[in-house]
Amino acid sequence: MSVLQIKDLTKMFGKFTALNGVNLEVNEGEVFGFIGPNGAGKSTTIRILLGILKATKGEVKIFGKDAWSDAVELHKRIAYVPGDVNLWPNLTGGEVIDLFVKLRGGNHQSRREELIQRFDLDPYKKCRTYSKGNRQKVALVSAFSSDADLYILDEPTSGLDPLMEQIFQQCVLEAKEAGKSILLSSHILSEVEQLCDRVGIIRQGEMIETGSLSELRHLTRMNLILETKEPITQLYELKGIHDVKEKNGILSFQVDTEQLDTVIKHVSPFGIIKLESTPLTLEDLFMRHYEKKGQSDQIQGGRS
Repeated sequence: MSVLQIKDLTKMFGKFTALNGVNLEVNEGEVFGFIGPNGAGKSTTIRILLGILKATKGEVKIFGKDAWSDAVELHKRIAYVPGDVNLWPNLTGGEVIDLFVKLRGGNHQSRREELIQRFDLDPYKKCRTYSKGNRQKVALVSAFSSDADLYILDEPTSGLDPLMEQIFQQCVLEAKEAGKSILLSSHILSEVEQLCDRVGIIRQGEMIETGSLSELRHLTRMNLILETKEPITQLYELKGIHDVKEKNGILSFQVDTEQLDTVIKHVSPFGIIKLESTPLTLEDLFMRHYEKKGQSDQIQGGRS
């Protein structure tokens, strides 16, 4: 069942088109990854979902209600975490959490205490003394303490250390198991890969691809840097190899995750001196995959 539906969403700021015909759907019990480079339109879309901005054209429905005209009623069922949290400086973290939970009409004291411990947050400190990471923890504890049906998370792990990021991921998966829906905007591809059932990719205000991670296999590639004693032969003939570059005898390329084992077996006999692997970043993805795709689309369009 669809929880969130965006149809042909357009948002103009004067003559500037921030969003152009965006279509997006999030289903019940689904974690949907919403990714794109800075300035692509992610935050503008989220502000429209929250009823902060009004769409120029198109339809935005949450639980079957209009995101703009029914915003007050919808907020009772939505929990939102921004990427840069501003809190009341003279309140303690615990007071802010209590305030947000009460605003949604809940009183989940045991859940609140459990999350404060898991996120290693001191709730008695004034918010003005908190680091960015601790302000983020206050927002996350507030969100996951409430009994929301839809979580809208806009770069929620900004400022968190890797251990806290793991706790966040556990909370998302627990919410999903409870049948909740999550829209996760993130620039960390590994986070999206671990959590999301489907992914939508936005670029320059337009949705360019939507699908499961198995359908969008280029999202799960690895970057490899490889140096061997002997030159590697037949590397280009292997499946799942992309963007091979060579400099001073050192190879760098991308490999589809499911082909990693085959590639390692192929290169091992050549005597590995150095092997580095890193997950694909969003910058890699847009520079290598989508820029090339955009160029090839233009070429095809020019030929027709």
